[in-house]
Amino acid sequence: MMNRFHNAISARVTMSFPLLLTNDDGIHSPGLQKLASALNERGHPIVVLAPLTEQSAVGMKLTLRDDMAFKEHADIADRLRVNESAPLRVFSLDGSPCDCVIVAIDGGLGAWAPEVEPWMCISGINRGPNLSVDVLHSGTVSAARESALYGLPSLSVSLATYSHEDYSDSIVATLNVIDGLSKLVTKKPENLLRPNGSARIPPEESDPGTIRSWFLDGNLFLNLNVPEEWDGSFQTVPLGARWYHNATDMLQKDSIGVAFEVGAARIVDEDLEMTDCTAVISGKAALTPLASWPQNHPLGVPQSVMESSNQMGADGMPGWF
Repeated sequence: MMNRFHNAISARVTMSFPLLLTNDDGIHSPGLQKLASALNERGHPIVVLAPLTEQSAVGMKLTLRDDMAFKEHADIADRLRVNESAPLRVFSLDGSPCDCVIVAIDGGLGAWAPEVEPWMCISGINRGPNLSVDVLHSGTVSAARESALYGLPSLSVSLATYSHEDYSDSIVATLNVIDGLSKLVTKKPENLLRPNGSARIPPEESDPGTIRSWFLDGNLFLNLNVPEEWDGSFQTVPLGARWYHNATDMLQKDSIGVAFEVGAARIVDEDLEMTDCTAVISGKAALTPLASWPQNHPLGVPQSVMESSNQMGADGMPGWF
């Protein structure tokens, strides 16, 4: 595992493009910090804006009518920095993952870190799976979706287990995906802040070039789940079916009433071939294209494009890479 990690870190990439990093586990999350350091070592200019505290399972929550404290963490940046020639700035916001993305893209973060103008957003590395229906609740996935809604290409990443906190494989998998995307993400996004609104719609075609346009415009983003024990391979797959049973516990609180705790006693993944759930169970890293908008939105990804986006190349990654 360590050889694979060191080889991935030292591997040459096509282009070290600037990145925005965020998450839902908070600014002090080891998954976020180790990924930031690995990307910095490869020469990527990095700006981190993450929640001050853990914000797991908040979905697309926004903080309305409340002040959110904003702070730079030069001490964290100094500790994570490996490549002195690549900018690395670290900030926190006392808000949700989506709050962080909005402040980063549309809220003036550029005045604080003008040397980093992100071409792409990575949300993670999250601790715990974001498979199947999890993508509707996950703060990690929601931050990537929020970024995409603003026209910034995005990737969410999760270590799909709670049994350990060794992020080495997840970092290697993420770097491999970034290597693939480096052939596509070659300049500042043209659709940032949606200057043409819904008038800019890629064609409803299924060729690789068209799918890239849906991704680069932010109408399609990617969700990566790395298993507890990774075999080093990838599968590009749609979402599977995951069911949470006995999802609440009723606890006696006091004489006034009761309290409820949410947390499933049993999780069942249906045995459906070629889905994110079965890929992770089989030891493969699951890479899933997701639509940023509801299907009946003007920018909703057509079903034919979604199906084509899941076609795998020989390396298990999307064929449109």
